Amino acid sequence: MEVNPNFSANARNDFNLVTKAKNGDQKAYAELMQRYKDSIYFMALKMVNNKDDAMDLTVETFGKAFENLEKYRPDFAFSTWLFRIATNNCIDFIRKKRINLVSIQKLSEEDGEERHLQVRADVLNPEETSIKKQESEKLKNIVEQLPSRYRTLIILRYYDELSYDEISQQLDIPLGTVKAQLFRARDLMANIMNRKKNNLRSDF
Repeated sequence: MEVNPNFSANARNDFNLVTKAKNGDQKAYAELMQRYKDSIYFMALKMVNNKDDAMDLTVETFGKAFENLEKYRPDFAFSTWLFRIATNNCIDFIRKKRINLVSIQKLSEEDGEERHLQVRADVLNPEETSIKKQESEKLKNIVEQLPSRYRTLIILRYYDELSYDEISQQLDIPLGTVKAQLFRARDLMANIMNRKKNNLRSDF
């Protein structure tokens, strides 16, 4: 795959990093993330207007991009492709929140009174529930492989659903450290998942 001759110097550099990342260079992944994480975060923040959600969406964006790196084609710059993923990610997030809000409003209108119910936007059928359970078990297994400090952060954030501020207070560590270590924890989880995929391929 050759670099687009119309690319700027930055786009060419990104292309070289993407090529290295596809070949398993972890430093290339880290450099791509370092280049764009702030820009992606502030774009997400403008769209969702919540710092914690914007941070989660930033992490998810890089997770999706790195997981689908083979699909990237140099018809346009990597940054363009990455920001498209980030934008779609934010739109999906906003749409899901809106569905939840509409569902709650409909319940109130039908009964003429407020209901203290936890409404879910996604109702799973038995097959989907089984798949979801299997995915949850796989995820739990990956979390258990993390070093203890990262495992604790993942559990507090994604299982106990604590905010970054709450985690900072509970563990008595700076807010910036919480965010940085959670970012690193997600990166480690992605590496574990990639290793599992590679091991599965080598078995065939």
